[in-house]
Amino acid sequence: MSPLLGLRPELQDTCTSLGLMLSVVLLIGLARVVARQQLHRPVAHAFVLEFLATFQLCCCTHELQLLSEQHPAHPTWTLTLVYFFSLVHGLTLVGTSSNPCGVMMQMMLGGMSPETGAVRLLAQLVSALCSRYCTSALWNLGLTQYHVSERSFACKNPIQVDLFKAVITEAVCSFLFHSALLHFQEVRTKLRIHLLAALITFLVYAGLSFPPNTWHFQSLYDMRL
Repeated sequence: MSPLLGLRPELQDTCTSLGLMLSVVLLIGLARVVARQQLHRPVAHAFVLEFLATFQLCCCTHELQLLSEQHPAHPTWTLTLVYFFSLVHGLTLVGTSSNPCGVMMQMMLGGMSPETGAVRLLAQLVSALCSRYCTSALWNLGLTQYHVSERSFACKNPIQVDLFKAVITEAVCSFLFHSALLHFQEVRTKLRIHLLAALITFLVYAGLSFPPNTWHFQSLYDMRL
């Protein structure tokens, strides 16, 4: 990719990375429109929309994690991106869960049938796997200096302090998020999306700050996923 005129290499890489994420959002948005027009069977419709939503979330989260690692000394920039993309996902993925916990919660509350829940869970699993291969293929193109083929998707232990502190942090953050999710149901949709995006950003900041470095960035952001 030709360098962006007049920008430092680090800024060029950041712009390229942001461009990739926004391209994914636009392509998924187009695919969702086509799916709504062409798919009339409820099961197929639910599967495809959940697949597309999860694919968008996973691809953007992989790239956000990469960006956060490049700017560890500037957490404000990372938190700004977390807020912005939480807002983007909230506005573009209305009507999907993109989260196994969200699906199971709806099933337990009686808001979703077991059959529909199973279809959505299957779509999320398949989409998450596909996003890993697609993201890896994009990184292999070497569009930025930190897109390297050697980067691994292997599962790593994100806990960087003792287990008790990590469990407490995860439990408190998850409780706050899901409690807010339930209480915000009566709030207007556009305002609710802003509130949840702000809450996600706050929880990422809190989880990374207290206790210090308890979680890896992606573990905290994945509460939304």
